[in-house]
Amino acid sequence: MLPHTQEQPFHRTMTQTEQPAQHPSRNGKGTSSKCEQILQSAGQLFLQQGYERTSMSQIAQLAGVSKGSLYNHFENKADLFTAFFEERSRTRLNTLKSVSQAPQPDLRTALKQAAATIISLMIDPEAIGLYRIVVAEANEFPNLADTLWHYGVSRTLTGLSEWFADKHAAGQLIITDIDLAAEQFLTMCQTRIIHRSRLSLPVDTSQASIDGVASMVADSFLRMYAP
Repeated sequence: MLPHTQEQPFHRTMTQTEQPAQHPSRNGKGTSSKCEQILQSAGQLFLQQGYERTSMSQIAQLAGVSKGSLYNHFENKADLFTAFFEERSRTRLNTLKSVSQAPQPDLRTALKQAAATIISLMIDPEAIGLYRIVVAEANEFPNLADTLWHYGVSRTLTGLSEWFADKHAAGQLIITDIDLAAEQFLTMCQTRIIHRSRLSLPVDTSQASIDGVASMVADSFLRMYAP
């Protein structure tokens, strides 16, 4: 029987190998309004026409800045795409962290809520669009896959691993391979709804449907790892 304790949030800490590339123009005093404007314009174009077809000239024109100003903020298109993806991923990870901080009556409820949040975030139209860009163009632009893994998947897995490690230490879960358990949880979350959404196949994305998959994820995970 699992103890009914209030769930604590999982936290993510970056390992040395996970340190992101530095973008001087976005450090220090924070992101300038011009930089935000560039990122928004770049994201709009990336999502509308893909990575390859989007040029720095188009981004500068839509953002209303000169190409010189654009290159003062970002060295090249790859750097700009990474910055846009990083910003969006950070927002989504903060959402997941905020949800995990809410008090939950038991571990199953916490797992279900985490799974439902992951599903909702991953079927967001912008998240789907970015995923499709990476899949379609990663062969020609390998940096896109690196960006997806580093700023999206890897950070999510690290947060889940730390959360599950805490539960293992507390005796609420018995896990021999924490990192594998995190991958299993994230993979199960992608059952049915996410896969079909990415392929534009008919699928029920209602909250009831999301909750149903999330319940399956929580129950399956506990069958594997509950004491």
